Amino acid sequence: MKKHALRPQRPRDPPIVLSEEGGVRYLHFGSEWVQGAMRLRAPDRLPLEYLQRMMAWLLFLEPPRRMLQIGVGAGSLIRYCRRRLPATHLTGVESSPRVLAVAHEHFRVPRADPRVRLILDDGARHVAHPANRGRYGVIAVDAFDAAARGPVLDSRAFYASCRGALGDAGILVVNLFGEHPSLARNRARLRQVFDGRVLELTVDGEANAIALAFSGPPLRVDWRALRARAARVSHDYGLPARDWVATLAAAAPGSAGFSI
Repeated sequence: MKKHALRPQRPRDPPIVLSEEGGVRYLHFGSEWVQGAMRLRAPDRLPLEYLQRMMAWLLFLEPPRRMLQIGVGAGSLIRYCRRRLPATHLTGVESSPRVLAVAHEHFRVPRADPRVRLILDDGARHVAHPANRGRYGVIAVDAFDAAARGPVLDSRAFYASCRGALGDAGILVVNLFGEHPSLARNRARLRQVFDGRVLELTVDGEANAIALAFSGPPLRVDWRALRARAARVSHDYGLPARDWVATLAAAAPGSAGFSI
């Protein structure tokens, strides 16, 4: 794997390293842990399995008018959604100016696009701002520390602000680390804030656990309808949605459906 570090950096910025292998460019924050990736010949695809699972909200919600990503990283979700969700306006919030510059320079995140707005700010401050209350249909949070061992935004207050920034029917998607002590804490906080309305997509052998927290009217989900929806998502968006339903069903065997 070919690696090179990028300089100069501010003292508070993560130590950014890029690597390339098998036609994929990876973003690292000074460790072997991958913080983002881009397939060089297909930059709009999602090259990492956990990023694909972060789109599992499509099983339950049509593409919203506005979507927020906290933690831009390599911009994979922004590139994908920009192409696949043409009616959705995308906002990305990143706390590091260096990471934002690298996303533009090395990961083809657009600098000027009427549907993409990138903001240099703290993600917790952004969702807590009164102007953003009820603004977003989907909020995706993928903000890890420099060692990629746990989320940096995971307080109960942060999750409450995310719920406040969701519209009447919205979904918060959070990338958690299944091998980190913070997992149990985050599960508990998400369930507290979202009244227990949380689903988790965890795959054996994968370190990332993807949590979906629901805001809005309660849903009664029929497995047959969900499998039909998964077939449509798979066809329309090129995502392994049938696998997501199989993962959810494995946690509730023998049931005709579930409420969320």
